[in-house]
Amino acid sequence: MSEFKSPRKWLGNIDADGASRLISATADVALVVDGKGVIRDVSCGSEDLAKLINGDWVGLPWSQVPARWRQVNHPAGEGTLPIVYSAVEVGPDGRIVAVGRDLRGVSVLQQRLIEAEQAIERDHHRLRHAETRYRLLFQISSEAVLVVDAANQRIVEANPVSAELLGSATRKLIGRAFPDNFDAGSTRAIQAMLATARSSGVGEDVRVRPEQGEGEFLVSASLFRQEDKAYFLVRLKRVDTEVGATMVPKLRSRVLDVIEKSPDALVVTDTQGHVLSANHAFLDFTQVATEEQVRGESLDRWLGRPGVDMDVLIANLRQHGTVRLFATTLRTEFGSSSDVEISAVSVPNGDPPCLGFTIRSALRRPAGETRAARELPRSVEQLTELVGRVSLKDLVRETTDVIEKLCIEAALELTHDNRVSAAEMLGLSRQSLYVKLRRFGLVDGSSGKHDAN
Repeated sequence: MSEFKSPRKWLGNIDADGASRLISATADVALVVDGKGVIRDVSCGSEDLAKLINGDWVGLPWSQVPARWRQVNHPAGEGTLPIVYSAVEVGPDGRIVAVGRDLRGVSVLQQRLIEAEQAIERDHHRLRHAETRYRLLFQISSEAVLVVDAANQRIVEANPVSAELLGSATRKLIGRAFPDNFDAGSTRAIQAMLATARSSGVGEDVRVRPEQGEGEFLVSASLFRQEDKAYFLVRLKRVDTEVGATMVPKLRSRVLDVIEKSPDALVVTDTQGHVLSANHAFLDFTQVATEEQVRGESLDRWLGRPGVDMDVLIANLRQHGTVRLFATTLRTEFGSSSDVEISAVSVPNGDPPCLGFTIRSALRRPAGETRAARELPRSVEQLTELVGRVSLKDLVRETTDVIEKLCIEAALELTHDNRVSAAEMLGLSRQSLYVKLRRFGLVDGSSGKHDAN
């Protein structure tokens, strides 16, 4: 502690008011205590302290005069007010000045520290429980699992199933290089699979053989990071040669047999509508000899309204995932057509994603459902008759109008005249759809009754 060198020279003529202001400026709380230990006056360094103390301390005994800084918790409002005091004797008559500092800021920091420590403790418990669960699952898993360091390809962890599968004790597997004890071709295949996992995050199954012993394994890997290090999670599975000789399980094989022999046409396409696979019923419908002739072709090639039906089906599948009983016609390779109903489903999580279509004959259909299918041939006929009489520019404009009208009618049929949904399906604003409805004469007396969602 450093004091003034000449206090009498520079501070000797300070009066009581000056001394009071000086003390108030240097302390949060200053008390004047008489020789009997009774508080005679109080000075507060801030307004909020003055409101809390409110002059209630004057006249109260100061029972213990501290010789050094000591904390006193005063009752204030609904809580306590922590003040740290130091008492100094200032006169020959025993007068004492108790200087106090507000500790609320320190108290808040202490409380935050306690809360932070409790939060850290809770996180530590959660991590410990999570690690316990992970260890338990890792040990009791029926699948052989290895954790391999991606940097040096050495085994970091191995569960009991993997030790049994690889014919070695778990503790002996730790630190061993991976792959190890596989034949040369299998080692190369595993290294290529790990390289794929390192670049893309996932390495697909590869079939490998051990260097000694019989049987085969399926090995796959996925990459994950922990504490700035990369690891492979390697899964091993023994292949049963008797069961593994058949690539498709028996149950799935039966399902495929049922699909192939179904009387309804079943077609699987990619997300753009190009045929990936089709059953015999579809080949009979379209009068195509082999599946190879339809594979890779757009399903739109055989539908009654080229450029319209397939777009409507795909748009609905993207929006809703399924389509039920979509009415259209199916054309054969020789030009004939028949009324059909199509139900479809989207499989976005497939490998690869695909669309599935079920096509069945519709022998009896109400006249309203076939209206759009009949209008297009007549419109095309009328447009063909205009060739040579009008310019190509006008002919193209007429063709565009016909297609636009058919698409709007198809959207209205699919949405049951819900014009808001139809506008969304066509990618139009509601106002634009109304303009086109009036333009093509599709507005009737019920206009607007299905506008609400």
